Amino acid sequence: MLAGCARPHVSPILPPPYREQVAAPYDSTWRALITSLAKENLPLRAVARDSGVISTDEVVTPIGLYADCGSFGSERVEGEALVSFTVFAQPNGDETEVTINSKMRTQAHRKGTSGKLKSAPVFQCASTGRFEANLLDAVRAVVKR
Repeated sequence: MLAGCARPHVSPILPPPYREQVAAPYDSTWRALITSLAKENLPLRAVARDSGVISTDEVVTPIGLYADCGSFGSERVEGEALVSFTVFAQPNGDETEVTINSKMRTQAHRKGTSGKLKSAPVFQCASTGRFEANLLDAVRAVVKR
């Protein structure tokens, strides 16, 4: 009887992978990516310079910072999300093409700002794009030095 009154969870629309060009050669961009990720204090799971892949371990962040986890009606999902990123870099002439994929899900969440945090059910989240944009801004700043 109460299930008919509950608001369904509305998942965010998943964005495509984040793609940008960095106006620097591959070697400079690669070093800048590693430096920028180290400054963000992200644990790296895999670093393969020859194939241009960097993968991070999952880290906990507040929902809304890097992850949009949807809503229940007009109330946003709040709490914590587990996020990880995979960065692909490949040379493109005098520039480097960088693609960032993200994987995000809730770890502890609640409807709006009230109530206790729950771990179940787990909801898939979408990137807000902040991490990706900030990382590429940091990379550009490092390669300009």
